[in-house]
Amino acid sequence: MAEAESFDAIPDRKDVEQVERDLRFHPVVNDAPKTLSAEQITRFNEDGFLSGISIFDHAEIAEHRAYFDSLLEKVLEQGGDAYSISTAHRTYGRVHDLLTHPRIVGAVVDLLGEDVIGWGSHYFCKLAGDPKTVAWHQDASYWPLSKSKTATVWLAIDDADAENACMRFLRGSHRFGHIAWRQSDASERNVLDQTIDAAETYGEPFDNVLRSGEVSIHSDLLVHGSNANTSQRRRCGLTLRYCSADVRAGMGWNAKGVIVSGQDTGGHWANSPRP
Repeated sequence: MAEAESFDAIPDRKDVEQVERDLRFHPVVNDAPKTLSAEQITRFNEDGFLSGISIFDHAEIAEHRAYFDSLLEKVLEQGGDAYSISTAHRTYGRVHDLLTHPRIVGAVVDLLGEDVIGWGSHYFCKLAGDPKTVAWHQDASYWPLSKSKTATVWLAIDDADAENACMRFLRGSHRFGHIAWRQSDASERNVLDQTIDAAETYGEPFDNVLRSGEVSIHSDLLVHGSNANTSQRRRCGLTLRYCSADVRAGMGWNAKGVIVSGQDTGGHWANSPRP
């Protein structure tokens, strides 16, 4: 996961089920991508993710890392924790700027179509020695969205590798549709609350190793998770969530949506201005 959006806004399962949902992977059909390559389009359809896409150079990501360091310090002083900064684009203009950044949006448009909504933003910061894990799960289980035409961009604020608990994907697991899960138990130290058992039967594990300034992009049906950070290095990433504009949201989640490309002809998404 990118892990699931906003711990304080994880919907009740009944609420998610009440939204009419289409939990199938919708393959990308794009014969003329402008940012990604044709080979990357094919790989996303087959694997359910792309990794190692360079977005920001060293100086650019260093500037944002310094901003995040300051923001995290304030959040911790106010009683929050390293996972607290969610739906951040609605509060922080600097995060809104990343959600709408043309280099990121260009890649997303090639996967989701010209009309795209950015609706989620959440820093996932595993401090050095953090014992929490994120069990194998699918984002689609958590989100009250009508269909799986959604994708998560994971922007590496810090270098992320196996040592400091980078995300792990199960290659091709998105093609199985919605997979059964169980409620996590306390012994798992799971940041979230769902676990897919025997998950590795659905795909080959892939360590999502990223240099700071790079992104990965994954489908909401891709099974993924992360281990505890037993290293002495922090691992922070910013998840940016997108969907095609024809997706509908339950539970008032349409209030989170910002038009980042094209238009929302149905007027479903709030499209609030930059804070």
